Amino acid sequence: MSDTSKTVKSDSPQPEGFAEDQQTVAPADDPTAAAVSVVDPRLLVREEGLKGYLTEFKRKVKGGELGQIPVVLGLIVIWTIFQLKNDRFLSADNLSNISYFLSATGMLAIGLVFVLLLGEIDLSVGSVSGLASALFAVFVVDHGMGAWLALLLTIVTGIGIGALHGWFFARIGVPAFVVTLAGFLGWNGLMLWLLGSSGTINLPSDSGPVHLLGQNSFFMDQAIIGAYVLAGLAVVLSAVGNFGEQRRRRAAGVPFRATGEILLRVGLLAVAAFVSAAVLNNASGVSNALVIFLAALVIVDFVLRRTTYGRKVFAVGGGIEAARRAGINVPMVRITVFAISGGFAAVGGMFFAGQTAGASLSAGGGNTLMLAIAAAVIGGTSLFGGRGTVWSALLGMLVIQSIQTGLDLLNMSTSIQYMITGGVLLGAVVIDSVSRRSQKAAGRG
Repeated sequence: MSDTSKTVKSDSPQPEGFAEDQQTVAPADDPTAAAVSVVDPRLLVREEGLKGYLTEFKRKVKGGELGQIPVVLGLIVIWTIFQLKNDRFLSADNLSNISYFLSATGMLAIGLVFVLLLGEIDLSVGSVSGLASALFAVFVVDHGMGAWLALLLTIVTGIGIGALHGWFFARIGVPAFVVTLAGFLGWNGLMLWLLGSSGTINLPSDSGPVHLLGQNSFFMDQAIIGAYVLAGLAVVLSAVGNFGEQRRRRAAGVPFRATGEILLRVGLLAVAAFVSAAVLNNASGVSNALVIFLAALVIVDFVLRRTTYGRKVFAVGGGIEAARRAGINVPMVRITVFAISGGFAAVGGMFFAGQTAGASLSAGGGNTLMLAIAAAVIGGTSLFGGRGTVWSALLGMLVIQSIQTGLDLLNMSTSIQYMITGGVLLGAVVIDSVSRRSQKAAGRG
């Protein structure tokens, strides 16, 4: 029998969420043969309603596609344990502190997500962030430069440093580990030289980072109004984005989310957003640092998921040779990814400067680098490349900052914090490794 077939449009009614190109196929040389329905499996999931989604969830879990489920469950467990140990843990003031202090290291984690998506590592981000804070302080205090011009030059410097790392890696062929390890040492040395014998440069209270990112700086300077404005904006943008995508996919004849599913998603987001706003309002409101961090997450998420450049990053991380054969300029993608990492490291340095109102020898040092890497990995970004999301920076930092804050409330030593954070990081990597092995066994690795 010939392999040629013809397509027959189905006349049966289609439930909401179905694309218009549902088809039946029958052999072209056998008109008496029964037509075989060809339907995208994702459409069948939506047709079956809740049962279909449960079936799809079980399939993903068996196939190792855990997504961010482990970190969410882990966060719930962490919060429950600390609340049982100290009833102040889930108080508005403590949650406000967690949301504020996670933003600086979280900025470094955003840049690291890009690098990890390539399956590489950037060990220089802590030193680059410390150098950025020192550069800004020198520009403003020693040379009398305007705060915003100094801020711009500092971030551009961070981008240039990252691009330099990427050039050595992509063009010369030096392993990223070695290049960025050299940067870790070299840029830290430059920071020490800039700070001089005093080791500290205090920033004026009206300088950009201190004024904008200090712990007493809040969105719109009106805590209650600002928090609810942000919550409402998030819900509106989510609804517009989801219904816009539904309209585009419907017009293109490909699977799209049902209206009921979209309303459920937006409703859950609305509950989470307004509850968070109410909790933060019971403290001091939404800090500018948190607002800028969340805005950065939204923008970068759009770049990675909705732009050609983002698809190229995932393609290179998924397979260099396949990306090269697809016409992707692999060296350029690598260079720009490290430039992005350097830029976010510099922004993180500005956050540290805003929190401490100055630049010091400890800026970007200590365990900053390890916590930034841990945040990205704990949040769900794979160390093996090709899989992850920038929202892992938020989830990972929530886990890490919750552990640190909770142990502080219990008067635990720093050594205990390090051991517990290390254990959580190891658990995240183990889950990632097992997940990849399960995906390969299921034929999706």
